[in-house]
Amino acid sequence: MRLRPDLVLTASGWARDRAVAVTDGRIAAIEPAAPPQPGDVRLAGTALLPGTVNAHGHSFQSLLRGLGDDLDFPGWRDRVLYPFSARLDRPGIALGAAFAFAEMALNGVTTCVDFFYLHDDGNDNAEAVIDAARRVGIRLVLARAMYDWAGAPARYRETVGDATARVRELIARHRHDATVTVHPAPHSPHGASPAMIRAGWEIADAEGTPFHIHVAEGRDEGEGTLREHGATPLRLLDRLGVLGPRTIGVHCVWLDDEEVRLMGARGAGLAWCPGSNMFLGDGITRVPELRRAGVRVGLGTDGGCTNNRLSVFEEMRMASLLQRVRLLDGAALSAETAFALGTRGGAELLGLEAGAIAPGMLADLVAVDLGHVSLHPPSDLLKSVVYAMSPQAVTDVWVHGRAVVRGGRLVTADLPELLARVRELTRGWSV
Repeated sequence: MRLRPDLVLTASGWARDRAVAVTDGRIAAIEPAAPPQPGDVRLAGTALLPGTVNAHGHSFQSLLRGLGDDLDFPGWRDRVLYPFSARLDRPGIALGAAFAFAEMALNGVTTCVDFFYLHDDGNDNAEAVIDAARRVGIRLVLARAMYDWAGAPARYRETVGDATARVRELIARHRHDATVTVHPAPHSPHGASPAMIRAGWEIADAEGTPFHIHVAEGRDEGEGTLREHGATPLRLLDRLGVLGPRTIGVHCVWLDDEEVRLMGARGAGLAWCPGSNMFLGDGITRVPELRRAGVRVGLGTDGGCTNNRLSVFEEMRMASLLQRVRLLDGAALSAETAFALGTRGGAELLGLEAGAIAPGMLADLVAVDLGHVSLHPPSDLLKSVVYAMSPQAVTDVWVHGRAVVRGGRLVTADLPELLARVRELTRGWSV
């Protein structure tokens, strides 16, 4: 297959009259577009971009969208997350995953991390999420949570031994999947005991995977960890020996100067969710300082009920604007940097050869309509993609070379039927 758009965003910039050849799920070559060849996919009036990477989310939470609006974090957790997640059986979990993945695909997300913790003493629910990802066609990193805080619902919790065995089993089962990867993910320093956190790290070290963990999302969380363990969340991770190049710290809003330097010195990464951190009133992660310290950064949306939108293109815009207003500096985080955080930055965090259009990279691609009103006037296209582009400008999406969206329509699932099932499941839900 060769894709023939008008413009291609290559590693060296925009290229005109190029065809992107795709073979076995990867980009085989970037070639002159003419003469046409049999099997070419002509994408007149479009620009081809690398697919975006959603470095953190919770797919089932899309079913809770709208229930916890205008609540603080404790109110959202106790009045929405805990009681309504209890209503979701395995088919409901699968439906929520397919619903979230469909929305992401339509918004140009080709890879997503699902930090998943509705376990019910096993892996069957996680397998339902994986199956939903395959059916919709999105590339999935299943961050299989490890959770033993006594205050959480019973279906979230496991013993250290059970969690360890189940994560190892899930990794082994999907080790050779082309579009599914499994990583260990102790929930957080407040949701997972030190023993659970260490167990997750040891799995990541043995299996050669990243290690995901929520860190310092809210101010109260840091104060609680300090009371319980005598250390802030990030310092506790360092004390436990789990802060290193495998670490993907999620959020990392409340870090002091020393912790910023420590995170960089240990080579850790950050999954930053600017929209969600605003939605819950958590604060603003100090991303320019973290990047200067050497921290690798990708963008995430977080759950569909703590952000309400699942678009990494939108997170790019939020990322730049937030740092400008925080630092009172209109040049604090450029469009080019924000775009990189939402594409190759997230891919590099996850150990994926994606997020850029170059030979050998995964064929996870997005076409956008150059004629769309949000991309006019045609001045600096990359800046317009980050600051101005409407989601309706996304026309086509491929994941591992498979067409998932064509002409703005999801082609891997019946979207009207999916939405009808979502309406039926959630009928009458209110806080």
